[in-house]
Amino acid sequence: MNTHAIQSTDDAVPDNAHRDDLLASCVHCGFCLEVCPTYTLTGDENNSPRGRLRLWREEADGRLKQDPWTDFYTSECVGCLACESACPANVPYGEIFEQVRHTHVAAGRFKPKRMIRLAAAAIRYPALFNLALLPARILRRTGLLPHRFVFPGRPVVLKSTSTYARELMQQHRPQGPRVALLTGCLMEALFREINFATVRVLIENNVQVVVPPDQGCCGAFQEHSGLDGVDVLRQHNRKIFGELKLDAVVSNSAGCGLALGKTLKDQVPVRDVLGFLGEIQPVCRRRNPDETRVYVDLPCHLIHGQKASGIPSNVLDATGYRWELAPAARDCCGSGGIYNIEKPANSQEILRRKSEFLNTAEGNPVVLATSNHVCMMQWNSARATGIVKRPFKISHVIQLLDPGESLTVRNSDP
Repeated sequence: MNTHAIQSTDDAVPDNAHRDDLLASCVHCGFCLEVCPTYTLTGDENNSPRGRLRLWREEADGRLKQDPWTDFYTSECVGCLACESACPANVPYGEIFEQVRHTHVAAGRFKPKRMIRLAAAAIRYPALFNLALLPARILRRTGLLPHRFVFPGRPVVLKSTSTYARELMQQHRPQGPRVALLTGCLMEALFREINFATVRVLIENNVQVVVPPDQGCCGAFQEHSGLDGVDVLRQHNRKIFGELKLDAVVSNSAGCGLALGKTLKDQVPVRDVLGFLGEIQPVCRRRNPDETRVYVDLPCHLIHGQKASGIPSNVLDATGYRWELAPAARDCCGSGGIYNIEKPANSQEILRRKSEFLNTAEGNPVVLATSNHVCMMQWNSARATGIVKRPFKISHVIQLLDPGESLTVRNSDP
């Protein structure tokens, strides 16, 4: 890899000095080692952020020819960004990694799996993507989609989140802050019930909700896969969201929120919906005392990517359930966007170490709650593959706040 190898995924090539500064910013302190899931899994220095940065710099400076081991160790990275939180030198590892991965894909040094490439092409056209997954929504609603990544749920089959939000706004007419909801690609196409719950929770809390029907993919999938097209998606969303008069854009998916935040950083704040609710003191649910215990896991792209301290405690208290942070709540679950598809063995071992507490956790039922649908998919695989033997439920935290049928649209799509 020569000095021109590291380039922006937004089509703007940084100058040589900037590239050199990024690669040279690591001081080799080693603080990243103990938080890196692939290093703790293998004990291999090359399979750590420090090791990868060294390999990339050796290639950029011409001291190392393009090497299959560099390609391998680059592909091994989960992309969890825990190293950024641990780094005292503030090395922008995520930015560097994104650029290197894009370069490796463009040069043919790494080829994403065919299903990844097909999905990346499909999500550029949200309407067609939603239509293509219509049968999957029907099967999931009826409980007949037994895939290891598909957690139980009852998504509305036909009505879009945009239509639902418009109807609910007309009925309840909240007067508080005005936000736009990023619906997401896979979230809207397959896990739409989470978007509907998000709309209900926001409106119950007197928040005005706008859901642009022509919004596009945030670009996270292309960032994860190293494929082209991020710049086109970002330009589209700058136009769609930038033209609205908003207090914020909110996201119920940590990874999508991180990606859209890069797109709109100079236009409008992009907020995690739970962090946003924490600032306005959400309505509290009242529960009958029982043995339910909620264990909260923190998505990597929320705490390491968006640099949030976590999910606000007043939001978790408002669910009305007894809750606590899951053991190793700040550690990666192994999903990594598409990592659980590209590197299933690594991903499952990372998950096994993180999820084994559920086998003996107190509570009946036990609920694993998080704020990212991709993490929810990963946790479901722990149950589906037998990593966790005992039954447990998987929920988005926003669903635990959901007023449900007490705040809904009359004659809504069942």
